[in-house]
Amino acid sequence: MDMKAPIKVYMTKKLLGVKPSTSVQEASRLMMEFDVGSLVVINDDGNVVGFFTKSDIIRRVIVPGLPYDIPVERIMTRNLITANVNTPLGEVLRKMAEHRIKHILIEEEGKIVGIFTLSDLLEASRRRLETAISAE
Repeated sequence: MDMKAPIKVYMTKKLLGVKPSTSVQEASRLMMEFDVGSLVVINDDGNVVGFFTKSDIIRRVIVPGLPYDIPVERIMTRNLITANVNTPLGEVLRKMAEHRIKHILIEEEGKIVGIFTLSDLLEASRRRLETAISAE
């Protein structure tokens, strides 16, 4: 993988989102149905206002013993950590390590346009390995 390539090469463009009023249980069902570890939280104006992850469920719902019908807006991450679409992969990985996160939202001109996760990194590595093997 090219650590200097812009993150837009590796990011996932399709974002799955919920409204702030969606219950934690319903959001969790969506995550299971689509086999994803995070959701963006989108307000009525279509803006991303939060981020909801499996870790949020464990740390902010299960451990404190909150009910599963609470809205995601009560536990979502509001201070979004983002990277610009043109940020090199290596810098994005450093930022993720610095903040100890597995997902990072990708923005362009102030709008969230994608997500990059450690799973995306593994998938890119797998494709590169398959390409190398087939070239032999």
